[in-house]
Amino acid sequence: MPEQFSSIPDFLYGTAWKEDRTAALTELALRMGFRGIDTANQRRHYLEAGVGEGLAAAYRAGIVTRGDVFLQTKFTYRTGQDDRLPYDATARWEVQVAQSMGSSLKHLRTDYVDSYVLHAPSAGYGWSDADAEVWEAMRKERDAGRTRFLGVSNVSLHHLEYMIAAHAEGPAFVQNRCFARLGWDREVRRFCRGRKIVYQGFSLLTANVEVLRHPLITGLAANGNVSPAEIVFAFARAVGMLPLTGTSSAEHMTRDLASGELTLAAEVVEAIENAAG
Repeated sequence: MPEQFSSIPDFLYGTAWKEDRTAALTELALRMGFRGIDTANQRRHYLEAGVGEGLAAAYRAGIVTRGDVFLQTKFTYRTGQDDRLPYDATARWEVQVAQSMGSSLKHLRTDYVDSYVLHAPSAGYGWSDADAEVWEAMRKERDAGRTRFLGVSNVSLHHLEYMIAAHAEGPAFVQNRCFARLGWDREVRRFCRGRKIVYQGFSLLTANVEVLRHPLITGLAANGNVSPAEIVFAFARAVGMLPLTGTSSAEHMTRDLASGELTLAAEVVEAIENAAG
């Protein structure tokens, strides 16, 4: 990971789709050793206020302090939301971004987040005027000290190429669902690597169930007395990803974190990269 990101943990815990378990699972993840928490101000899929409850419980218990935790949230366009909006949808983009950030800080019981991510561009191809305005508004949030870094999620290579062409400053993070059958998002990862952008990979397990059963993966897991998931996470790190997991199991949390101790030979990494893509 580039030097400017030295304070960022090497694993993120994702809080999507946990509803009334969000607070307890956020606290559990911190208790088990995670120091990076990913959420979004998108009530459709996240209970961001529950993340704040979990963080507060962890602080009270002395598990972590705010400074120990890398906290990442997102701005989500109206099209990605349900009717429980964190902003006035009729307002200008700059106002929507500011309102969403203000709501996130209240939910998370903090005065800043470490990373603020555009959840997805407004169009399936290219970088729209709306995206440009939202990105500029997000930069203002950073300049005001309410976030340290900016990122984009659910983007294609075309989005990124258009974005870089339109802006002097690119994102610090790109977060994508990572499909093995598409070469583990090889083209986007290559783009990020060339520009020192940290690639965050999510759904590494749930999007790649067939890989977990692949003889290469199961054989490596059996030989190392580890789980196939640990092999996948070790692979992810070896190719430069910052992985996310959203497991609800304390045992799996322990195993996922333990994958950080695994080292895969270069030829094994290459074989996994080409196994399904």
